[in-house]
Amino acid sequence: MTSTLTPVRKRSALTKGQLPKTAPYIVLAVALILGAAILALIGFNAFGWGLVSAILFAAGLVGWSLVVEGSRKAKDKLATCLVVGSFLIALLPLVSVIWTVLVNGLPGLLDPGFLTTSMNGVTGAFDNKTVEQGAPLLGGIYHAIVGTLLITVLATLISVPVGLLTAIYLVEYGQDRALARAITFFVDVMTGIPSIVAGLFAAAAFFAVVGPGTKTGAVAAVALSVLMIPVVVRSSEEMLKIVPNELREAAYALGVRKWRTILKVVLPTAISGIASGITLAIARVIGETAPILVTAGFATTINTNVFSGWMASLPTFIYTQILNPTSPSNPDPSSERAWGAALVLIILVMLLNLGARLVASLFAPKTGR
Repeated sequence: MTSTLTPVRKRSALTKGQLPKTAPYIVLAVALILGAAILALIGFNAFGWGLVSAILFAAGLVGWSLVVEGSRKAKDKLATCLVVGSFLIALLPLVSVIWTVLVNGLPGLLDPGFLTTSMNGVTGAFDNKTVEQGAPLLGGIYHAIVGTLLITVLATLISVPVGLLTAIYLVEYGQDRALARAITFFVDVMTGIPSIVAGLFAAAAFFAVVGPGTKTGAVAAVALSVLMIPVVVRSSEEMLKIVPNELREAAYALGVRKWRTILKVVLPTAISGIASGITLAIARVIGETAPILVTAGFATTINTNVFSGWMASLPTFIYTQILNPTSPSNPDPSSERAWGAALVLIILVMLLNLGARLVASLFAPKTGR
């Protein structure tokens, strides 16, 4: 009889001196266990557990790599841990904010009539009944949603033509002239001005033209447009700069005038980036509070006329519900309304960002033959 011996599988030269693929998972499990044990001795909390476990994981993985793979790959592991750790630290506030708003805002958002009613006629007595007798929570944010949308739309109608035409001048006609340099300087200054200054400017301008004490949605729209214009200018300028000069030269060679080249060639090529920048500019100003309080005031009723009367918005609604509860003795209903409005505002901003991505993908130049 002949016996067959199973050959001993030797480690390949290509994998010699390397950590196994399961090394990160092994180190992570050990780090979590040791982190929990250390935190149990000094007082356990989730944040501390995560921090200690992350430090132990990085130290363990880099140390193991140093022993097995050498200093070069250990340095690579250390850099990877630092990059991933920085990403997680940057992501932590975002996740925390979204989680907090969801937990506190969903009860208010699910209240009947929260999205379809205003605060007109709602007094502290109703909130007292809600707390003491379990009555349904009355009062909603319909008037604030209407005010936010109207003010933002008017601000967009003001900002987009001004910002887009300014960007076209800087890219297509400026040619490093003194006026172009001055415009660029003032756009940079406007980018960093506080929002309250924009509100004071709009209020002062209407004070000089219309009269003192003028607070309307139109004044608020002018204040927001001051904040939007530099964003639109900068984003549109960058998008126009990346349009290849060959496209312009080809149009000029065919005898097309410059204004028509810009309208028919340059703008369609850059429209996806321009539309995305405009949408992001809207998302940047839709949550402003200080300029709205200065220019549009606050209202508890529905006002659809941006040129007359005070007008509410979601940011000012949140501010007033927290600062001045409808029932000072029972502030919980006002806090619930404020959290619900904050959740709606975040949803609007997320929809705008998704809309920006959709617009950019729809209008992006088609690639391929």
